[in-house]
Amino acid sequence: MFTGIVEELGEITGVEQLPNAARLTVRGPVVSSDAKHGDSIAVSGVCLTVVEVRGDEFTVDVVNETLERSRLAKIAQGDRVNLERATAVGDRLGGHIMQGHVDGTGVFLSRDENGLTRFALPSGLSRYVVEKGSIAIDGISLTVTSVTNDEFTVALIPTTLELTTLGRAEPGDLVNLEVDVLAKYVEKLATPHLDRLAPEHNGVRPEEDA
Repeated sequence: MFTGIVEELGEITGVEQLPNAARLTVRGPVVSSDAKHGDSIAVSGVCLTVVEVRGDEFTVDVVNETLERSRLAKIAQGDRVNLERATAVGDRLGGHIMQGHVDGTGVFLSRDENGLTRFALPSGLSRYVVEKGSIAIDGISLTVTSVTNDEFTVALIPTTLELTTLGRAEPGDLVNLEVDVLAKYVEKLATPHLDRLAPEHNGVRPEEDA
C-alpha cells in the first residue's frame, strides 16, 4: 500500500524491451537507500517490484497489462518520475490509501496562476470521482475540487509543483490515474441490491416480487 506522498523525483536511466514486458532502470537515491529485491516501489503511481538495486538505481519489470493501462508505455530515458516506497505498518497516513494499481490515464489540460489544474477524465472512471474526494495523479494523493463527466480539477500547492512531475507537465501530457478503491468496492457490493430496487426487476414490479 501507498499513501500518495511522493518521497523524491526520480529519473529513468534505462529502458529495455523484454518479451511481453519492459525493464526500467530508475535513479532514486532516497528510495534505493534501503531497497532490496522483491520490494514494492510506486513509480509515478504504478506499484512495481524491485528486481535489482545498484547504488542509487533500481530496476523493475513492467508487464504488458501495466503498460497498456498506464503512461509507462511511453516512458523514455531521461524522463522524470515520482517515487514512493511502500508504507510501513505504523507510519502516518499522510495522503489516502492507494494500491498503486493504475485505473487508466488522464490528460493534463491547463493550470492557472493559483495552481488550479484541469485534467481530462476517462468516461469509465468519472463515476468514481467526487468533489472533495481523493484521487491519485501520477502517484500523488490529491483532493478533487470539481468534477464533470469528462474532466476534473485539483489545486496544486507550490511544493507539489516543485517536487513532483506535475510541475513539469504541459498541456496534452498523459498522467496515471488511480481512483479511490473504496468507491469500486462499494459499487460492486451495492449493484445487486440497486438492481433489485429498480422500477422493474426482470419484468416484475418490486411490490409483486415479495
